[in-house]
Amino acid sequence: MMIVFQEGVPHDEAQILALYQEVGWTLYTRKPEKLLAGLRRSDVLAAYDQERLVGLIRAVTDGETILYIQDLLVLPNYQRQNIGRTLLEKMIAAFPDVRQKILLTDDQIQSMSFYEACGFKQVGKTGGVAYGFSS
Repeated sequence: MMIVFQEGVPHDEAQILALYQEVGWTLYTRKPEKLLAGLRRSDVLAAYDQERLVGLIRAVTDGETILYIQDLLVLPNYQRQNIGRTLLEKMIAAFPDVRQKILLTDDQIQSMSFYEACGFKQVGKTGGVAYGFSS
């Protein structure tokens, strides 16, 4: 297996939807047109095993002051092979001068442990406060 990383939104929409579906992010796949439009308006880096889409990271940024990592997905059979970590590191490295690098994740220990192992800290431990808005 040789994983290749490529910038840009994958062309195969069926593979994108399958990736989100397989990792259980089904809210995204209920309205595929919104997911695909969001991807096109984001910075995207994809991971491929030959022609198969096996991972993806999506970020929204102004390129100067903030990088917001929205999605990081890796197919279950490809997890724990440093694909997610590599996607995250490559996305962060693409914006070396951006000071604020932010992501939100669920409160699952596995997710939290992964991001902390990659150098992220919970906002409360960095002197900041995070808020959510629900309408």
